[in-house]
Amino acid sequence: MKKGYLLKTTAVVGLSAFLLAACGNSGNGEGGSNEGTTLNWTTSGELPTMDTTMATDNISFTAMEAVNEGLYRQTQEGEYELALLAEEPEISEDGNTYTYKLKDNAVWSNGDPITANDFVFAWQRLVNPDQGATYSYLLDGIVENASEIIAGDKDPSELGVKAIDDHTLEVKYAKPVPYIEGLLAMAPLYPLNEKYVNEKGDAYGTTAENVLYNGPYVLEGWDGTNLNWTMKKNDQYWDKDAVKTDVINWQVIKENSTALNLFDSGEIDYTTVGGEYAQTRQDDPNLASSPESTIAYIKMNQERDGKETPLANKNIRHGIAQAIDKDSYVDDVLQNGSVKADYFVPKDLASDPNGGEDFRKENGSDLLPYDLEAAQEAFKQGLEEIGEDNISLELLTDDTEGAKRSAEYLQGQLQENLDGLNVEIKAVPFKSRIAADDKQDYDLQIALWSADYADPINYLELFQTDGPNNKSGYSNPQYDELIKASLNETEKLDERWDNLKEAEKMLLDDAAIAPLYQRSQAYLQNPSVKDVARNQVGANEGFKWVTKE
Repeated sequence: MKKGYLLKTTAVVGLSAFLLAACGNSGNGEGGSNEGTTLNWTTSGELPTMDTTMATDNISFTAMEAVNEGLYRQTQEGEYELALLAEEPEISEDGNTYTYKLKDNAVWSNGDPITANDFVFAWQRLVNPDQGATYSYLLDGIVENASEIIAGDKDPSELGVKAIDDHTLEVKYAKPVPYIEGLLAMAPLYPLNEKYVNEKGDAYGTTAENVLYNGPYVLEGWDGTNLNWTMKKNDQYWDKDAVKTDVINWQVIKENSTALNLFDSGEIDYTTVGGEYAQTRQDDPNLASSPESTIAYIKMNQERDGKETPLANKNIRHGIAQAIDKDSYVDDVLQNGSVKADYFVPKDLASDPNGGEDFRKENGSDLLPYDLEAAQEAFKQGLEEIGEDNISLELLTDDTEGAKRSAEYLQGQLQENLDGLNVEIKAVPFKSRIAADDKQDYDLQIALWSADYADPINYLELFQTDGPNNKSGYSNPQYDELIKASLNETEKLDERWDNLKEAEKMLLDDAAIAPLYQRSQAYLQNPSVKDVARNQVGANEGFKWVTKE
């Protein structure tokens, strides 16, 4: 799922004025602001959409988690608690039919009650092939008839979900799903007000004024393209007494130096810190690092504009994947606590269903390591196989300071280590990179994926031949069979676990991707800010309980 990134220097004067009007922070990240109810936060990129059906990135998911919610919400401890549910569901004897009772005091920001039909409409919209939602995969093979609807073989009205009455939702699952609460806490499965969405048409989710809210905050000041927006406490929220912060001002900042200056002058309460900037702040008590389930990797596109690329050659891919010194990358370039990844499924995500051993430990951590001699030999052989002496590839990345620095390192490694390879960097705004990925319009791309839920399948299913997030041309029928078997198996969990391990090894033996690192995020945060939820799965941050002393 997930991606993210960041402001131009020419906007700094306007940014400072905007933040100073909202905040009186005392400098060095300390002190109070506006009676302790206003936060000034930063993010790394533009907000692509507020249409929960169409979102695919973590910037959108983080915003949606703050202003809306579904049946469940993730807690600060990473567990799941009832959100719009009044009580735990009733489950049929066969374990496939769940009856959910909704709260009777939950309303939309326009005063309309939240009803079971809001979920029926949202889920049918998600699987409707005419909508083209990438995250329809969340229901594919999970809810009765979802797979057939996504394939165009059944009508969305046949989805196994119905409103028994205004506050009773019945869902027929195609199979028992051990991680169902995690799925139901995700933005694409939030409810939607059918009348409102239909009235807005194509404008729905494109600006703050074209969205209804049912969560802790409401969004204001986002016009669809701007670099700042505001979240204000939602007085219509059913649990508004738990929300202690009145305003969160958000700003996109793309240069570390700009963000650090604003933090030091007390104008922002939080910013991520990358590269050498983190090293210069090692003694700063406001510096922290949060480990994540995020894996960064190079996505290698095998087909572009209907034509096969050099990356369709396995040896070319292996050469690229093994020509990068990842130890140097994380130690000298990232410098934020991230660790090299010679694997795809992250450490500390999921454990063996019986023995409790971490998936990463069981499957090994050196599946596709840096090996210069092997890389050069494979790349040379690949050039011979495609009948070329040299090739030129474009490396797509975000236009942030950190992303461009990473791209330059990777460019240098690949060009210096592989004779016959030229790499051109293409740095674009975050929204543009997402669009290029959707259209499969790139050669190489620096991509990231964070877990939507805590199961290895959430990573490995990405690269099925027809996977909605594949968009790289990779296809291996044996791999597809392993993923299909893992998705369908709900009883023989040991067998499923073995299939997942074999699938990861197969993916990296094919060098379908080039894993780079498992991310830790270094950041500076005002010490008076408490109770920001930092999640390993789903939205990276949660703000329902955040306070400022």
